[in-house]
Amino acid sequence: MTTDPAAAEETEPVTGPEPGGPGAGPGADDDGGSADGSRAPAGPDDEAAAGATDATDTGTDTDSGEGGASESESEGPAADGASGDGTTAQLSEAEAELAAQRELRERIERRKAEKAGPVQAGARLSGKAADLLAAVRAVESGGKPPASVFTEPEPAPRRSAPEPVRQPQVMPSATPAPVASEAVDTVRAVLVEGGAPEALAAQVAAVLGEGADAQLRENPWQLLRVAGVRPEQADGFARALLGAECGPDDERRGGAVTVWLLEQAALAGHTALEAQALHAALAQRSVPDPDAAVQSALAEGDALVFQDALDEPGAPAAPAPSEDDGEGEEAERPVRVLIGLERYALAEESLADGLARVVNSLPKEDGSAADWESAATGSAAELIRAVAGHGLVLHTGGEASRAEPAALAATARSLGLRVCAAAHTPDGRRRFAALLASAERAGRGAASGPDPLSAPGFGAEDETGAPDGPHHGTGEAGTDETVTTVAGLLAGTEGPGRDTDGMLRTDLLIVLDAPQLDVESAAMLAESLPDGARLVLSGDPGVLWSAGPGRVFADLLAARACPQVASRTPDPGPIGELVSGIGIGELNQVAAPGKEVVIVPVRDAGEAVHRTVQLIADSVPRAIGIPAEQTQVITPGHGGAVGTRALNTALKERLNPGPGRFGGFDPGDRIAYSPAPGRTVPGQVVKADADGLHLECAGAAVVVPKERVEQTVRHGWALTAHQAVGARWPAAVVVLPGDAAQALTRPWIYTAFGRAEQHLSVVHGVDQALPRAVAEVAAKPRTTRLPALLRAQVPAAG
Repeated sequence: MTTDPAAAEETEPVTGPEPGGPGAGPGADDDGGSADGSRAPAGPDDEAAAGATDATDTGTDTDSGEGGASESESEGPAADGASGDGTTAQLSEAEAELAAQRELRERIERRKAEKAGPVQAGARLSGKAADLLAAVRAVESGGKPPASVFTEPEPAPRRSAPEPVRQPQVMPSATPAPVASEAVDTVRAVLVEGGAPEALAAQVAAVLGEGADAQLRENPWQLLRVAGVRPEQADGFARALLGAECGPDDERRGGAVTVWLLEQAALAGHTALEAQALHAALAQRSVPDPDAAVQSALAEGDALVFQDALDEPGAPAAPAPSEDDGEGEEAERPVRVLIGLERYALAEESLADGLARVVNSLPKEDGSAADWESAATGSAAELIRAVAGHGLVLHTGGEASRAEPAALAATARSLGLRVCAAAHTPDGRRRFAALLASAERAGRGAASGPDPLSAPGFGAEDETGAPDGPHHGTGEAGTDETVTTVAGLLAGTEGPGRDTDGMLRTDLLIVLDAPQLDVESAAMLAESLPDGARLVLSGDPGVLWSAGPGRVFADLLAARACPQVASRTPDPGPIGELVSGIGIGELNQVAAPGKEVVIVPVRDAGEAVHRTVQLIADSVPRAIGIPAEQTQVITPGHGGAVGTRALNTALKERLNPGPGRFGGFDPGDRIAYSPAPGRTVPGQVVKADADGLHLECAGAAVVVPKERVEQTVRHGWALTAHQAVGARWPAAVVVLPGDAAQALTRPWIYTAFGRAEQHLSVVHGVDQALPRAVAEVAAKPRTTRLPALLRAQVPAAG
């Protein structure tokens, strides 16, 4: 084994570790824990109680706070900077998302009130159904029904939906809502009196709102509502303010710790916790009466309790009660008691309601069956037929399978339907726009020819990475309106816009990267679809789940409440073969004659950093021909000797050295910008001035105010897998240091390896932990209510 990475590439083009390969290096964690800056879990099978005790107690990217509010790359709401012309301010993404959430909750409350109130016969009918009801009533009253009721209007000719021209917009930056300086000063005085850091004053005032200082004096444990504050810190603050009145059995403490544990569980992906797990976590936090603490939180309205039936899909139905059981008595059904925060409870209920509406509101006969059937050809035929007859369809497959939703979108547009496709990242949007443009060209070029998915040049891009051929404003693909990001669609900065009722102007919504949908985003999408619209959720079930709470795509697949179309299109090449094997739990050696896959063994953390820098700066550009700016480093966590912080420091020193005059950044630095929790956009530093740090992210200009730089911008030569999900690069270097062995899971490895398009280098220092993780360590379970809610509203598909 040689120490030259270039030589290693020539001698070790394999995928698995050598049988006698080096062991794990000592790799110390500079954050006092595992590679992602968290403490290692007690074991690989920790249940919800461990996740509830502390969101940082997990050791994987999947369930750590990496995508949540506890990690600085996802802290802070999104907000915009100056408007495009510098004269008018525009709403920030965070404000738009908050407004959408408020509207969503109001809609839920109205729907609940409507369900509870009396229903007037025919009150909700419209169109043809309303006309028929009026005719029936006219006949019953002795009148003559209108003749127009029984005549069919001439069908309007089909035409492609016009796409309005939209000017490019500057991506807004994140800035918090302003808080009155007087409120901050009064809160600061209370914090100083209790021995808490003064720097928390602005956050406390923003979180607690009006009268924050009085709330803190009355209940010092309200400090736990601020991100990053732990119970032991709040206890010290309370002792300083309350003195002898303070004790572990204080009812205020129990309720506040209960809410804190539920928030930590949400960071780990749970939308609720089982009562038993929550009680155990409270006992670990020295709450003497967990049940009383939970009841206190419920009484204050901070949490809600649910009883979900334990009926599993396919299980025999509960026996009907016999006459001997007594009149009016029903057989007891096993239930599980769940406790969750109101926001996630409302989101899951709204999502279930919205999906049920999508399933049930699709017109059974819309006159287009023959058109859909004639278009159902080639690899996408099964998907097109499923969408033709159903309101909700799930589509699974790898990267190559994205050509099938593209063919579906092109077909629907040719039938005159308004189509919108939303990806998780700007890179995903760009790649799907290229596929859609190629699908539409192939469809126009050969209406009855070969499969457009296998047409030459399908999905080709030019040297700049843009789709091959103009389409902006030409109606060819209409990517400004048709292809968006999920965040942009929900915020209203991208996509077709909304009608007067607040519904999206679309007949077919295709959501790509569906595993990245958290429960709140999914609920807002479902609530935004008009009656009769179709919804397709497409994604790879093997990748990491969403950074936010919930596992929407996995829950829908398990519920089997709608048609599921599994793509048969394999990912090509040695990397596709390797990743496909990982997806089924096998780490196979693959032939890589073009050095598509290279293993670089390392003995310790120092060598891992050294080899990574050499690969990026020298070996990959020289041996593979891919420049450093098109190669992405992926590592399990932020902390540790080989985390993103250490790697980015070393890579900056080699690739773009500078004094870091602008908050540690210099022009030309690669960065990872997080405008909102769970979202990361790669970019580059352009300059800095009095307005803030100027970035270029996915072709859009971003100005981050200087007070937000530390919370929202990181160096981006090295990312975690959760930050990288949804994007791909020509080359990827995946670093597996010895201290990350316990953090590895099959979804993490599958996601990290799958980010490479042409070349994958693996800096390997975990020995047999890699094949063990692929074969044995699945994703940690998440506790959610969506399956039970769906079973109650949508029958399982046959």
